[in-house]
Amino acid sequence: MTDGDDWRADLAAAGELTPAVVERVTAIHGDRGARAIEAVAEGRVKEYRDFTVVVGHSDEYVVEGRGCTCEDTLYNLDPDDPTDLCWHALAAAIADPIDAADHHDMYYSDVREFL
Repeated sequence: MTDGDDWRADLAAAGELTPAVVERVTAIHGDRGARAIEAVAEGRVKEYRDFTVVVGHSDEYVVEGRGCTCEDTLYNLDPDDPTDLCWHALAAAIADPIDAADHHDMYYSDVREFL
């Protein structure tokens, strides 16, 4: 774990988004961190059997680890910097340890056909 990720341990220990964790996430990740926290608070992180999906304003984005299908990940982020994440990946990382994802007992690949 890098110094920039120490909020993850605090988040897991607290089991919820505390003011201290929110402050640290936004200090490290700026607007991306704020958007991620907003997405978690609004229930826009969905956990399927095969993927985690974060609902954005115009599309849904598949998140796997620190990777995401969004253009920010494809074009703007430094793949060698483990703290340089899009807000979708941050939202998934925040939602997971506090069990804030909306769980769906189905495969996203089956659902995506209907969207």
